[in-house]
Amino acid sequence: MTQFRRSFLALPALLAAGDAAAQLATWYPLEGADKSFFVEMPGAPIYKILDTASPGGTPFAYHSYSLEYRRLSFVAQTALYPADVDVRQPRLNLQSVLDDRAQRLAGGKWTQVDWKSLQGAPAVESTGPLAGGNALRQLVVLKGRRYVSLGYMAPADAMRAPEAERFFRSLRLLS
Repeated sequence: MTQFRRSFLALPALLAAGDAAAQLATWYPLEGADKSFFVEMPGAPIYKILDTASPGGTPFAYHSYSLEYRRLSFVAQTALYPADVDVRQPRLNLQSVLDDRAQRLAGGKWTQVDWKSLQGAPAVESTGPLAGGNALRQLVVLKGRRYVSLGYMAPADAMRAPEAERFFRSLRLLS
């Protein structure tokens, strides 16, 4: 068998091995702004600062980290709410976030809402349908004035994919 023929016959195996290697993620450890949280993403995210204002008009910033990985989208955000945001009743703040984001869901409501605690801080995890067969899974935590949110968008059948589970399980509040 000639060298060319051996190389040509080996090509499908090499391509398949390259495909498998490309699908393996290099998990990226991410420490959020002000060392507020730690999370892992299946690659290096894009970092943006999103300027916004409280309902009372006080400016503040959301620090946003986003990543598109294959057919999956990962977002981690944090903000330190200004003094004019009342955080004495964290469940009301978290409910407000749920209500706001539900407006973007197909049907306008969450299919699953799970109130919980993360490292002693009030939190809520929710899942809901998006247009086109995709879904949104999010975890929102409020620790004092510190807001931390993880969002994951993917086809509806991938809400519990290994990448999603690792992403959500990796969240640690640091401050």
